[in-house]
Amino acid sequence: MGETPANTQRIDVWLWHARFYKTRSLATKMVRGGKVRLNGNICKKSSATVIPSDVLTFSRGDEILIVRVLAIGTRRGPAPEAQELYEDLTPPKEQKEKTSVSIRSSPRRKGAGRPTKRERRAIDTLMHRD
Repeated sequence: MGETPANTQRIDVWLWHARFYKTRSLATKMVRGGKVRLNGNICKKSSATVIPSDVLTFSRGDEILIVRVLAIGTRRGPAPEAQELYEDLTPPKEQKEKTSVSIRSSPRRKGAGRPTKRERRAIDTLMHRD
């Protein structure tokens, strides 16, 4: 295709260099799990290469991120250096305060950690424990 090795990089390495994932193995796991899209197509091979101008769509935590590759990284450097590797195309969150309030008032999800003291007392009341 005429791409030189200096213009390409493995997708998992690029995601790690751009500091989207804490470890390269986590980036590889996300790619192999089909959680990353390269130019709109699901990418399941961590050996897929990215070039500048490619668009990546992936999740990190509870948010979906859309980024355009601007440069290929040479190392996993500090955050300001990593931010020069991409352009964030993610649409801005609407009414961020409203969503954070609804999250706080929602019931605890399974696996969310230990209940708070207040929640333990409510559980004890429901279970009729004194």
